[in-house]
Amino acid sequence: MEAQENQAALPLRSHTILGVCEAIGEDFGFNPVFLRIPLAASVIWNPAIAVGTYVALGLAVLASRLLFPRPRASTAAPAEAEHEQQELAKAA
Repeated sequence: MEAQENQAALPLRSHTILGVCEAIGEDFGFNPVFLRIPLAASVIWNPAIAVGTYVALGLAVLASRLLFPRPRASTAAPAEAEHEQQELAKAA
């Protein structure tokens, strides 16, 4: 989980356009490829609807991230974990 905290913001990653599919996949817990494939197929069928859907999803993700930001990990958590580890070592 710590590796995710050190990553760049979704829109700044080199393998994403705006990070919409990846953000939705992270939020709902599924692989973003399952969203990218139908979206890419819809670009072939009707590009205007596909781009409009992508922009609408992007705005929804932006609004959700601004209105409900993820809580930041507190700095006390590692100290508590270390203290708990020491107590477990004493108990053993």
